[in-house]
Amino acid sequence: MRIIDLSSSVDARAYEPDPVTHEILSPREGALHMSAEMKEHFGIDFDPSVLPDGEFLSLDRMTLTTHTGTHVDAPSHYGSRAGYGDGTPRHIHEMPLEWFHGGGVVLDLTDQETGAVGPAELEQAFARIEYVPSPGEIVLLRTGADQRAGTPAYFTDFTGLDGDAVHMLLDLGVRVIGTDAFSLDAPFGNIIERYRKTGDRSVLWPAHVVGRDREYCQIERLANLGALPEPHGFLVSCFPVKITGAGAGWTRAVAFV
Repeated sequence: MRIIDLSSSVDARAYEPDPVTHEILSPREGALHMSAEMKEHFGIDFDPSVLPDGEFLSLDRMTLTTHTGTHVDAPSHYGSRAGYGDGTPRHIHEMPLEWFHGGGVVLDLTDQETGAVGPAELEQAFARIEYVPSPGEIVLLRTGADQRAGTPAYFTDFTGLDGDAVHMLLDLGVRVIGTDAFSLDAPFGNIIERYRKTGDRSVLWPAHVVGRDREYCQIERLANLGALPEPHGFLVSCFPVKITGAGAGWTRAVAFV
């Protein structure tokens, strides 16, 4: 068995629309910090110089959104109402774990241009691999966008799905759809351009809006899908971090081949 990393890094040095800040306290700075914390919170005086090498533990402080790096979007991310169940969309900490471990299917969309593709393009992708996703399988869209990660183009040039394409996958019993792009929808600029030309509100983030009436999760900002040797017949694990009340959670997505 091989484990293939399908995750992109959280890197404060890379370009992000919402910049990431990353403060690193060295082991020496961690010792001084620990000493100050002990004094403030527990009234304990402690001289950190008695520690081996005068060091304690390093510490990282970060500021970032839950949509930075590879992450899973929860139903509550799509809107405040749900057209199913009791009408309240679930947060990421409420999602069933069994959704995020199962058979994977990679669909190759690297031949598609920037914008949104529909059922016809998915049918072509099924035909190429001679396979149709089964209920509970995790579908991963390989668009090639991960090759531009860390640059402004990563956020403007990629292929997404339209609403009908999402419905098609959900009709097959798929509950988790992943992409190596910034979003499962088309890029912001592409969406707004099409809306201004047509006045058609259905082009406004349809992949996300579908989630208001049908419960499903997205994995965004995957990577390395081209390293998978076969388009199906492998396992995916993408458990989201359990953040109470959040609309998304980071994941270290991997494939077991």
